[in-house]
Amino acid sequence: MSTLIDRTPVAIITGFLGSGKTTLLNHLLQHPGMAGSAVIVNEFGEIGLDHLLIATPNENTVLLSSGCICCTLRGDLVDTLHDLFRRRRDGEIPVFDRVVIETTGLADPVPIIQTVVTDEKLARWFCLDSVVTLVDGVNGALQLDQQAESVKQAAVADRLLITKNDLAPPAAIDALQERLARINPAAQQFVVMRGEIAPDSLFGATLNRADADGGEVVRWLGEAAVAQSGRGRRHAHAGHGAKRHDDHIRAFSIHLEEPVSSAGLTAWLTALASLRGANLLRVKGLLNVDGNPVAVHAVQTLIHEPLALTQWPDADRRSRLVFITRDMAREDIEATLDVLRWQSTPREPRQTLDPQAYAKFLAAMEKFH
Repeated sequence: MSTLIDRTPVAIITGFLGSGKTTLLNHLLQHPGMAGSAVIVNEFGEIGLDHLLIATPNENTVLLSSGCICCTLRGDLVDTLHDLFRRRRDGEIPVFDRVVIETTGLADPVPIIQTVVTDEKLARWFCLDSVVTLVDGVNGALQLDQQAESVKQAAVADRLLITKNDLAPPAAIDALQERLARINPAAQQFVVMRGEIAPDSLFGATLNRADADGGEVVRWLGEAAVAQSGRGRRHAHAGHGAKRHDDHIRAFSIHLEEPVSSAGLTAWLTALASLRGANLLRVKGLLNVDGNPVAVHAVQTLIHEPLALTQWPDADRRSRLVFITRDMAREDIEATLDVLRWQSTPREPRQTLDPQAYAKFLAAMEKFH
């Protein structure tokens, strides 16, 4: 289980082609709230930094008038982050306390998340923060229909920004908001014009502190929003003749009345991620592990290290799991939960998995279509 570690949070800004990432970044890079940030972009030329430039530490990094650092992603992300860390440590660049990575419009954000979380060196220095996804208010609905990448970008987001609302009819924006809420109910939505939004609204969404207060934990889990979205879901796409990529996306929550074991939790998460990771777009959970609150988070095949919390957020001691899946129904998941059961005896306090429960779990996994 994780302990509180002083690591630099890394936020990811993604969104399909034309969604407004350039406009957003130009606004953010001038905001005083970005002072102390390092921003990694694909090409400086794409966002026109000349009017913001006040110094050039080297050919790959610029210091902006807001006080933040901006560098170009010219090669491997691991090398770029490692170089930023080394140069901060050696005093070659100003100290930064946040990194923001901008992806290309066609990018799958999951490999970037995996890089930040799983690389052995980076994980000691950096931790994942918010995933911010921009959705085009004019073309977003069609992109969700036709482009699987745009659906995935929305499904893994912590923050959803609907852009170009000045160019789209209000009814279209409302419909897009409702649709995004079905894809990812737990994500906080913002309607923005010309990229104007404060950095504080975008960042700080991920649970990285063991001593997080109850409100932070509840907001991070987003269970209430998922439950609200589930009501009326059955007829969400009624009358829509065209095949849509998000028709395959489901969001739901599951409660477990009895505590789970640490061994059972590890086996369950590992098997789900390895066998059905492509279908698990996002999983969040607040679990009662042997009586203690533990936060878990998974994105496809990536399992974040479980975080043991210092206290429960409320009086509810049930385990709570929130899922965003592709072509996996609630009953598919529920059929696997027996593996979380455990056995213990006074002679053998170490918890062990019930072989029959695990066999049932594997059989349930094989039934997924």
